[in-house]
Formats: sequence, structure tokens, C-alpha cells
Amino acid sequence: MKLKQRMNTDRIFGIVNGLILLIIALIIVYPLYFVLTASISDPVYVNLGQTILHPKGITFSGYRKLVEYSDIVKGYRNSILYTVVGTVVNLLVCIPTAFVLSRKELPGRKWISVFFVLTMYFSGGVVPLYLTIRGLHLLNSMWALILPGALNVYNMIVCRSFFNNNIPDELFESVKIDGGGYMVFFTRIVLPLSKSIIAVMVLYHALIHWNSYLSALYYISDSDKYPLQLVLRNLTNSLNTESIQGAANSQVISEMQKAQQSVRYAVVIASSIPVFLVYPFVQKHFVKGVMIGSVKG
Repeated sequence: MKLKQRMNTDRIFGIVNGLILLIIALIIVYPLYFVLTASISDPVYVNLGQTILHPKGITFSGYRKLVEYSDIVKGYRNSILYTVVGTVVNLLVCIPTAFVLSRKELPGRKWISVFFVLTMYFSGGVVPLYLTIRGLHLLNSMWALILPGALNVYNMIVCRSFFNNNIPDELFESVKIDGGGYMVFFTRIVLPLSKSIIAVMVLYHALIHWNSYLSALYYISDSDKYPLQLVLRNLTNSLNTESIQGAANSQVISEMQKAQQSVRYAVVIASSIPVFLVYPFVQKHFVKGVMIGSVKG
């Protein structure tokens, strides 16, 4: 009787959990679905709220406007370049730093860690950083977007926690017996065993660079070097300007407003496509990376 009651309780618990997860999934997925349907629907039906479940009055005018905008290709090219180079730089700085701070024999390890953590809560501000970048002659270059954030402290702490909890000290002792040192241990033992956390770091850092907006707005003045986010911003701004210039003609205003709304939804999809394409390849490591970040190290 008790076993049957426990089974019924477990079944109810499983159903309730499933419903809660389904609701959470709908809350997360539906906004993306709505943006997709709105991007291919007539703006009139979108404004009337008739595209809540499916697209209506299908049109690709927003995407055509994106394709016609000549700077889109440049924006994609620049964003991909900044993301790839920036992620490589982040990994080259973050992974070794995390490994060093995970070694208990490092003198002053605790205080060095405290110094890094302080930078998460206190900074000099935008103006001192701008003056520093200008003094280093990095303005209007790719490195102005990459070098100031070469080390993400939170991601470094996640890596350090992984090394603390998944790389046993006995492995280092065996390397020492064979005559190897820290470099051999790091390159031949630690890195091959850390593929999951490296994949997570690639995702984390790539998302930061891909979505970077303010840094490019502050430090990049050459439009040929704009990342995709700034290019899309300029596109929406240009539509606003066209609407104002055509204010004398109500028909022109209406058409411009429709185009502007379609482009806004299309912009969200265009900027998200690369993330959607990359995420499935690292998805199996993503949950593990989140769990690693919750472990104190």
C-alpha cells in the first residue's frame, strides 16, 4: 500500500514538474516565435494583434529591406571577425589564469583572487577607459573592442571552479614523477580533460562579443568597421529619417511606418541567426557549465 501511494505521489510530482517546465519553455520560446511570425506578417495585422498564433498577410518586405542595405554584409563580416578574434583572446587569457589560480601552491592565491573579484564591482568608468584606449592609440580599431575585456572575471571563476573540482592533484603528482612541470601538465593533461568547460567559455565569450554594442558606439567611428549591431541601428535610424522627410505625404508616412516595423522584427531575427546556428553544437555542455558556475572554488 505504501509503495503504491509513493508511486502515485511520484507520478503527480512528475506531472506537476512537467507542467511547470512546459510553462517556462513557453514563456521563453513564445517571444522568439512571435518575433519570427511578426517579421513575415503584414504590419497591419501585427498591430491588430492577429499574428499571435500564426503569421498573416505574409510578406518579406522587412528582409528585402535588410538585403538591400549595403552595409549588412560588412556588419556581418566585422561581427564575425570581432567575435572569433575576441573569443580566441579571451580563451588565451581566461583559461591559463583560471588554471594558475586553481593551484593551491600559488603564493598569495587568495589575495590575487580577491583583487580580481573587486574588479567585478568597481571600475574607473567610461571616461577613464576611453582616455586609456585613446592614449594607447586603439581608437577606431578592432582591439578597442577586444583588449579591455580580454579577461572576464566571472568566466574565469567558473573555469577555476571546474579545475578545482575536476582535475585531481594526483595527476600533477604523476606528471612530476615523469619529469614534467606545470606547462606539460597544463597542455597535455588539463586541456584535453577540459573540453566541456572550453566549449562553454567559447559560447559565453562569443555571445558577449556578438552582442557588443556600446563599446563599438564609443570607440569606432569608421562606418566600414561597424559591427552588425551598429549597422542594424543605423538602418532603423535611416528609416526614421525617411519617415520624417516624407511627412508631407500621409501615404508615404504610412508605408514608411510599415516598413520600419517589419524591419525591426527582421533585425532581431537577422542578429540572432548565428547564435541559433552555433548553440546546438555546445548545448550539451551549456548545462554543465551553468552547474560548474554554482560550485564554490
